Amino acid sequence: MASSSFSSSSSTGSGRVVEERRGIPGAQFVEDVQIYLTQISLDANSALSFIQQRLQQYNVVEMKLLTQQRDLQAKIPDIEKCVDAVATLQAKKSTGEALSANFEVSEGIYSHARIEEIDSVGLWLGDTIMLEYSLEEATDPLQKNLENAKASLEILVADLQFLRDLVTITQVTIARVYNWDVHQRRIRQVGAKPAQD
Repeated sequence: MASSSFSSSSSTGSGRVVEERRGIPGAQFVEDVQIYLTQISLDANSALSFIQQRLQQYNVVEMKLLTQQRDLQAKIPDIEKCVDAVATLQAKKSTGEALSANFEVSEGIYSHARIEEIDSVGLWLGDTIMLEYSLEEATDPLQKNLENAKASLEILVADLQFLRDLVTITQVTIARVYNWDVHQRRIRQVGAKPAQD
């Protein structure tokens, strides 16, 4: 799910490190900026550039995960409708009465049908593949798909929360490094002024 363009980060010492999760590299909360800059062997501007690039990578991954979450949230109700439809068909088959239904032919166009003998249903396995199942067999793959979609959604929600934590840590780190750099420049300016007089 995560982009493979991330480089792994193993710096420690000047703060708490949030470990990697499912390919998303962790972030380091920087307590002491001087120690952090020494550890990564960068000046403040280079470190800010690196951290901002990491923040952009997190934002790209977040957009991908949000898209996947939206797709799953749309898919789950569709699967539930299919499970309900198969259950309704099974109930009608056991009573022996005909089923009267309105079904969508294409977007916005519906047709009315009276179904008298219900023995099987067609389930889409992909964009172009449909298999015919008996009513009894159709319930299992639909339930399995529903469980998998719900489990995937739970994982995505956890990944998004992890990513939001990383974004917050990274934004705080950017602010701390920037403020430290401004403070160091002011100290150098104050130290340089008396020497010029």
